[in-house]
Amino acid sequence: MWLKPDEILLKNAFKLWVTEKDNEYFVLQRRRGYGEGGGGLTGLLVGTLDTVLDSTSKVAPYRILHHTPDSQVYWSVACGVTREEIFQHWEWLQQNIMRTLSVFDSSEDITSFVQGKIRGLIAEEGKTSLVLEDDPEKFREALLRFEKWFEIPTEEKLVTYYSCSYWKGKVPCQGWLYLSTNFLCFYSYFLGAEVKLVISWDEIWRLEKTSNVILTESIHVLAHGEDHYFSMLLHLNETFSLMEQLADYSIKRLFDKEAFEREPALSDPLQITKRGLEAHAKSQQFRTFFRLPKEENLLEVHEGFLWVPFSHFNTLGKICLSENYLCFASQDGSQCHIIIPMREVVNVEKPDSGSRALTVFVRGKKALRFSEVRDFQRLANTIRSRCGISASPQHSASPEVTHSHDNPEDVTLMVGQKDSSKAVSTEALMTVFHPQDVENLDPKMLKEKMKEQSWDIHFSEYGRGTSMFFTRKTRDLIVRGVPESLRGELWMLFSGAVNDMATHPGYYTELVELSLGTSTLATDEIERDLHRSLPEHPAFQSDTGISALRRVLTAYAYRNPKIGYCQAMNILTSVLLLYAKEEEAFWLLVAVCERMLPDYFNRRIIGALVDQAVFEDLIRENLPQLVEHMTDLSFFSSVSLSWFLTLFISVLPIESAVNVVDCFFFDGIKSILQLGLAVLDYNMDALISCSDDAEAVTILNKFFDSVTNRDSPLPPTVQQALVSNNGKASHVGVDISELIREAYEKYGSIRSEEVESSRKRNKLYVIQTLEDTTKQNVIRVVSQDVRFNITQLDELYNLFKRQHFLSCYWTMKSPALLHHDPSLAYLEQYQLGFQQFSELFSLLEPWAFCTYKSNLSLWVFRLIDENQDGLINFKEFCCALDTLYSSSFTNKLKFLFKLHLPPGYCDTSLLKMVLVFYFVELSGRGRIDLQAYLKQWQNEILKKEETIKDLPRINQTQFIQFSKTLYNIFHGAPEEESLYRAVAHVTSLLLRMEEVGRRLQEPSSPSESEKAAGTSPAEDSSTEQGPVTPESCDTSSSHNSQDAGSELSDTEWSFSFEQVLASLLNEPTIVDFFDRPLNIQTKLGLARVAQLKLKANKGKDSKGN
Repeated sequence: MWLKPDEILLKNAFKLWVTEKDNEYFVLQRRRGYGEGGGGLTGLLVGTLDTVLDSTSKVAPYRILHHTPDSQVYWSVACGVTREEIFQHWEWLQQNIMRTLSVFDSSEDITSFVQGKIRGLIAEEGKTSLVLEDDPEKFREALLRFEKWFEIPTEEKLVTYYSCSYWKGKVPCQGWLYLSTNFLCFYSYFLGAEVKLVISWDEIWRLEKTSNVILTESIHVLAHGEDHYFSMLLHLNETFSLMEQLADYSIKRLFDKEAFEREPALSDPLQITKRGLEAHAKSQQFRTFFRLPKEENLLEVHEGFLWVPFSHFNTLGKICLSENYLCFASQDGSQCHIIIPMREVVNVEKPDSGSRALTVFVRGKKALRFSEVRDFQRLANTIRSRCGISASPQHSASPEVTHSHDNPEDVTLMVGQKDSSKAVSTEALMTVFHPQDVENLDPKMLKEKMKEQSWDIHFSEYGRGTSMFFTRKTRDLIVRGVPESLRGELWMLFSGAVNDMATHPGYYTELVELSLGTSTLATDEIERDLHRSLPEHPAFQSDTGISALRRVLTAYAYRNPKIGYCQAMNILTSVLLLYAKEEEAFWLLVAVCERMLPDYFNRRIIGALVDQAVFEDLIRENLPQLVEHMTDLSFFSSVSLSWFLTLFISVLPIESAVNVVDCFFFDGIKSILQLGLAVLDYNMDALISCSDDAEAVTILNKFFDSVTNRDSPLPPTVQQALVSNNGKASHVGVDISELIREAYEKYGSIRSEEVESSRKRNKLYVIQTLEDTTKQNVIRVVSQDVRFNITQLDELYNLFKRQHFLSCYWTMKSPALLHHDPSLAYLEQYQLGFQQFSELFSLLEPWAFCTYKSNLSLWVFRLIDENQDGLINFKEFCCALDTLYSSSFTNKLKFLFKLHLPPGYCDTSLLKMVLVFYFVELSGRGRIDLQAYLKQWQNEILKKEETIKDLPRINQTQFIQFSKTLYNIFHGAPEEESLYRAVAHVTSLLLRMEEVGRRLQEPSSPSESEKAAGTSPAEDSSTEQGPVTPESCDTSSSHNSQDAGSELSDTEWSFSFEQVLASLLNEPTIVDFFDRPLNIQTKLGLARVAQLKLKANKGKDSKGN
């Protein structure tokens, strides 16, 4: 590797370096302790220094220095890990630099020329890979160490590295932590003791910051059942954040493709950088806080003050800009924030350059005044460019502006302002089925009017619509309850769905038309659940409500086929349709499924399981009495699943549940967690006295039945009426508003940032638990068909799965990754294409033949790929290995025999075969065909065991190849010579048997008989010649076949399996070889070590070619 020329002193350097080559201008040196001799004690000390200190000297054991004859100054210009690498640099200098240096007159010119040339080489190398790194030169050195120490394929992208201590037992090892796209690596070397750690991100179960008496602050990593601790990090929070992002990136990319495909910024694993990850994390946090569409990215952040009209003072905060939004969030504890869509901005003005202030004018006669903005000029220009506004004079006449709305009635949300299809409902179902009576003086209606007046006052002070200020007072009003008439409007605003709808006019109507009449698995499930959605509500006892629900769910399934339709979506959408227009309900569903409850509504409901784990953590922190009584908190996970999936709608009466939904749209999942804690706290005494889980479930169900909404102006639901009439509610009625208020008072201190952090931490554990369940199910199924024990199957599964991932690490569109689908049957989730299978098979094959010389791995792949889809599942793989390792002589021979019959062996070139498999892999399976899986399952049940009589005969070409395969298998065996002779003898015997059989069936002349008889002694004598080699045996077999073919008819001869088996059984050497017990355990241990190294070596070989 070329190095940026750096001046070094050689006064004491020769004690640490040995000169290998030198000339007038360059010196090639080797570090003591490397290469021949090892260096003894000096080598140990040098190695320790090289690891602990961050210096160029420790980068590599070889270096090249530049100097001039009349100068004592030396310049480092290159270093190398291997002797070959440094000698390549030396030769390049000899051929390209030395000839040129003679033209210069002075030493200064020579040194200047060499330095310029080396810098040019470095710049050329760094144009692509290092252009995004903060310090390319230092990063190059770290990359060289990374490649040297860990032998990882060169495609692996190093993201960053840190100095830290790794605790091996109770002893800290000082070294270097390397974070790459797919691996967490650590290296330490101290006085001859080397510590090397390589962990794949997809193998991590836990990643968290911890502290104890010994380690004040450290990072804990749990992988393969082992705990790893890293401490003494200078930037621990930064390191942990990057580790979290890389682990999450790996989990999404390899396990959770649905979530990964929504993040195109991270699609290429070869382009991941520290800077890119940090920017992605900030953008994600920005979108989550302000509820913005997933397409928005944080572009600029400015600190400044915003004039808050309702408080009459300037509040300090951050101004955040994305492609389409201007946002502000306070930092002084006032919890005030505002979101301004760029489409609403009409002008930007700067009062004067000295004040560092600017005013943003928004539609609706509203203005935002920012002051003390350091880079106010840039901020103003960015807003103008995003809004398409030309710069105006500083003191131009501004439009009439007020800091609040003169008439709230004039300000409306961007909802329902476009032409809708006639089939689309334009009214919320609640206004149709429960119209409010304006003249009704019922106490509940009067209270409803008071709520509306409170909100009208709030709108007059804080604004209304997309540019409303969100404050603590807004939350207080939400907790008290939202008026029925404003619920749909506020849901749209708080969720951000109003912006989605405004920027996609006509989108929903188009989806409805496109999805109309489609028939898929999702539409079938939707039709089944339509009449189960709030059946007690009048709106869904009529065709109006059912039709609207069908259109919204079908349109969403058409928009997002990855999710399609999941249970609980119907219940949630029903409530949305009650208070929002049909198109608004669709966009609210989009906001919930794709932003507010990520990964909830998919086949594995990962998001809900993660939030249940978060809920368990909060129970441990906030309800210690309950934890003491119920040590196993998994009960609460099973009970609370419906709480999270339906936002309590499925367990509470509708008039009470909508208050929970109000809080959810304002505060997100935090409000659901708080309410869950409040419910358990309210029932604490009863739960502690429970004797079993069933009794606890009964207590919670009775509690939910007793929850009422005393302020609701709506008639009671059928469900609630039944409960009150029958008198089964043992609880005294609990008002939902009081329950929510208590939840905010007791648990309102839970911060959204803490919830998101806990989500990330628990997501690793949840997904790994699901993966472990998959593994156990697969092993249980496979163990019934093979002789391997459970431990061996566990190790085989880990190797198989890792081989699958190794084909995914360094490419965006790996066939194995494209085919991975968690919704498939357990056995089909991880599969290998031919290339991946060949690499793994070469590590586990029972005999020491060369896979690349024989094409055995290709034939095995074709034979065990029963459905001919170009992919092998774990069961197929294990059954093949089990046959080769553990079966009887007859079964092993039958397997080898079948390899040389179609589809295993075909009379085509290997190149064509590999190409066919390659394109089969790329073509993929397409859509999941459930009928095909059922048919395949039925066929497997009815499949009869194959007998040797069912096998077809093997022809001349196939038999010759079969003989060659036996020679390859016997290669390297101690009794190799006798095995070769036995095969040659069997071959000759079979040929003579076939010849005799032919002659018995066909009449022949005496001359032909004599001629045939004359060949027999020659064949016998050929078996007695020595030594025997595979080549001579192949030649003999071919020669015999040609002789037999010339004497017999033009039809090729063939053998049955019974003939081959009987002949080989007469050779004790061959029988003993195949009956010899083989232990796969040794191979498994070697494969674990060699699997990644094999991939690295193949990558280097392909680059070399």
